[in-house]
Amino acid sequence: MIGKVEICGINTAQLKTLKPEETDRLLRLAHAGDKKAREQLIEGNLRLVLSVIQRFSGRFSQRSENLDDLFQVGCVGLIKAIDNFDVNQNVRFSTYGVPMIIGEIRRYLRDNSPIRVSRSLRDTAYRVLQAREQLMGQKQSEPTAEEIAGLLGIKREDVVISMDAISEPMSLYEPIYNAAGDAVFVMDQISDTRNTDENWLEQIALNEAVKRLSSRERHILALRYCDGKTQMEVSAEIGISQAQVSRLEKNAIGQIKKSM
Repeated sequence: MIGKVEICGINTAQLKTLKPEETDRLLRLAHAGDKKAREQLIEGNLRLVLSVIQRFSGRFSQRSENLDDLFQVGCVGLIKAIDNFDVNQNVRFSTYGVPMIIGEIRRYLRDNSPIRVSRSLRDTAYRVLQAREQLMGQKQSEPTAEEIAGLLGIKREDVVISMDAISEPMSLYEPIYNAAGDAVFVMDQISDTRNTDENWLEQIALNEAVKRLSSRERHILALRYCDGKTQMEVSAEIGISQAQVSRLEKNAIGQIKKSM
């Protein structure tokens, strides 16, 4: 789908690009009320919208959204960026425009997500997004969670939780890098804290230590720590006193610690 040449009736191979100085000139004219300059800015930054959409290719390929829909949504974000950009700030337009386009696409995907979020959490998230756009207009850069929380008068944790709740889920099989047909997926970057070399060695040492115990000690440990039985239940099952069970259990654990 990403290789499609025509999007919304526009030939992507013929999309125009603007030099930074030309973009600055058109921005100043557009903010002065020149509608033709505004149209030239939109046309000259459609390739920017296309590049942003490609970042979401792994997500919307598994959903009903098509490339034309997301391109139109991205154009809405581009227009907002053009209208809200502060020409007096020493910031490149693309630095400000890309987050605005991404935010608009994420908002669209979130509103059409099958995952349901509580109304109160969604309302907080929308307030956070509005505050984020307001701060971006003032700073021309991405605001921190602390700055958004300060503007809204809420806790930083509420900002983070609300944004996490409405964020688009990512598939473990979404490619994050692809070179010569050899793709690296998200799951390849997730570490396994359980199956490390250190844990394997500990498991081997534990197995060897347990083998050195008597059959009765192994039986008692299995009943206590695998079956979850009390010392009273173990004593009744194997026919010895609770005191003997306690002594054998402590002795077995001591031997295991000494062996390891």
